[in-house]
Amino acid sequence: MSNRRIRIGIDTGGTFTDVVAFDEDSGELVTTKTPSTPGNPADGFIAGIEKILGIVGAAGEDITAVSHGTTVATNKLLEGKVEALGFITTEGYEFMLEIARQSVPDGYGNSYFWVKPDRIVPADRVRTVGGRLDFTGAEVRPFDEESAVAAARWFRDRGITTIGVCLLHAYANDEHELRLREILRREHPEAVVSISSEVLREYREYERSMTTLVDAAVKPNVSRYVNNISERLVGFTGNEIPFYVMKSNGGVLSADEVVHQPITTVLSGPAAGALGAALIAKVAGFPKILTCDGGGTSTDVSVVLDGEPTLTTEGTVGAYPSKIPMIDVVTVGAGGGSIAWLSPEGTLKVGPHSAGADPGPLCYAKGGTQPTITDAHVTLGRIPPHLLGGEIPLDVDAARAGIADLAGKLGVDFERCATGILEISAWNQANALRQVSVKRGLDVRDFMLTTFGGSGSLLACRLVDILDLAGVVVPPNPGNVSAFGLLTVDVKNDYVQTHVAKESALDHAAVQGILDDLTDRAREALAKEGFTPEQHRFQRTIDVRYVGQAFEVRVAAPEASDGQSVDAAYVAQVADTFHAEHRQLYGYDFRGDATQQVEWVNLRVTGIGPITRPEIPTLDKADGSVEERAVRGRRPVCFDADHGYVDTPVIWRGDLGAGDTFSGPAIVEEFGSTIPVHPGFEVVVDDWANLVIRKESGR
Repeated sequence: MSNRRIRIGIDTGGTFTDVVAFDEDSGELVTTKTPSTPGNPADGFIAGIEKILGIVGAAGEDITAVSHGTTVATNKLLEGKVEALGFITTEGYEFMLEIARQSVPDGYGNSYFWVKPDRIVPADRVRTVGGRLDFTGAEVRPFDEESAVAAARWFRDRGITTIGVCLLHAYANDEHELRLREILRREHPEAVVSISSEVLREYREYERSMTTLVDAAVKPNVSRYVNNISERLVGFTGNEIPFYVMKSNGGVLSADEVVHQPITTVLSGPAAGALGAALIAKVAGFPKILTCDGGGTSTDVSVVLDGEPTLTTEGTVGAYPSKIPMIDVVTVGAGGGSIAWLSPEGTLKVGPHSAGADPGPLCYAKGGTQPTITDAHVTLGRIPPHLLGGEIPLDVDAARAGIADLAGKLGVDFERCATGILEISAWNQANALRQVSVKRGLDVRDFMLTTFGGSGSLLACRLVDILDLAGVVVPPNPGNVSAFGLLTVDVKNDYVQTHVAKESALDHAAVQGILDDLTDRAREALAKEGFTPEQHRFQRTIDVRYVGQAFEVRVAAPEASDGQSVDAAYVAQVADTFHAEHRQLYGYDFRGDATQQVEWVNLRVTGIGPITRPEIPTLDKADGSVEERAVRGRRPVCFDADHGYVDTPVIWRGDLGAGDTFSGPAIVEEFGSTIPVHPGFEVVVDDWANLVIRKESGR
């Protein structure tokens, strides 16, 4: 019997590991969930693969590829657990990390109380080497081998084995950094080293140093984790299969390569969800969407325009800025396990602290002591008294006692306290959505919200009210959208080179040379990943600004089609796009003003190796009315403290057919999530099994 061809996407979250299998021959998609194993995430990973193969009736040798979204790098940075790390920089610049950007969060009004956070590398673990380049890469002072040897031995003698290297202007010339790495390899062979000219060939010393140090910090963990899973996969399947890891930029990379550039995985998990939601919404005909991925600990939000999530290079993970291209995701501590607590002033707060999966909310009855968002939902009847179709029963009385205690301290009645917890959580999520939309110059009223993740859809109707959104799209199996996203992802590599020049003084041949060099590097990487030359695709972007500005706008450059080289028309086209993007972002531009010059800053090339995407299956129409076919019961639900509990039908999502419509109040339940539909909202089931929820008044 010939082998089947099964591709698997597997997303490891804090509570559950989500798995999706795609049969490349039949087009069938199958999803499941298995508990995560934080002690050794590889155990949950292999358990998930075993479980899904059992469901589809396939064996290990039928797997053609595995794509994986991981939070190993993210969690290490969010928890701030960066072990002994060393930093080597140019003589005279040893306090670069201490000076940083001299910016105080929340403005200068906060500067009196603000305490500077610990640096990623304390000042006593910074070493310098002599030698100096200028911004063009020309040598001003020769590299000092003696001080380099002394630095390497200093780290070796103290047992510091993870080192980041960032020498001044190495983006323009990597010669000194490469010589320093050779010396480190010779004098301190155990050291894991990251050099800035390989991590980020871009100017701005502080951000380049931080990005390089973050890369070094997560390298040992990511390497261990990826190698462990690669070995377990070979043991499980009996042969080497392509194993890809999700990157923050919305692409994947083979596990062998990820080990050399681990910083590219810092937003691995959230990026996959944004891509899955992007494809689902594009197929359903929604060009402008905001995504809302709600988990147990946090909620991730992003913007998708015409099927493509927006990218940024101004991202941060925890306290650490990271200048690599990443999907523009904002994370807030507002998940199902977020704790409700009283501030010293006696006001109600929700999050960012979370009860996580262990001990979890009060209703998990696993030793939790503080009420959470999930407890508020279950006591108000908005979620059933069990999770995962009955696999996890919930203790409603324990949740009720915890919230009643909090209500007593606040001096309000029970329902007002529970709905208040959810209201604060909804506003926290709304503020995150504003950050990625309104703050970027977008009008949220034109956008649909795509909600997914276990808790992503619970506050969907309130978010429509608060932000005045066009509506909500809830895909089927919302808990598995991130794992599905992993099956829709191309291989992607980003290359950047700083080249600062005013538009009028641009050397067209030099720019062409840099773009060709970056394209060659991208081409080489794609060939290594097994793509033939006719499959290669390249995207060029340029970071542009007006002279004197501190920040750039990234604009798409004309495609590198045959014979299209950098000339006056090419430069004019980039400027034209820049003026339009600047107006969209900031509300003005200087088009046609000869006194305001345009300046090019960074040149970027992305190499893309496309993969076969799964088709999203369509849903058939069903006979009879929704009431007869899909209503599984009724229960009292409180949507608003003033109106109290209303008798609400509970609809089983699997029994709905294309074209079905119904109005709130209603509770829609399925295996992995629940969608409360508030009074005044109307639901339509579209041809792809999505629930499209809109306000009745906005019909």
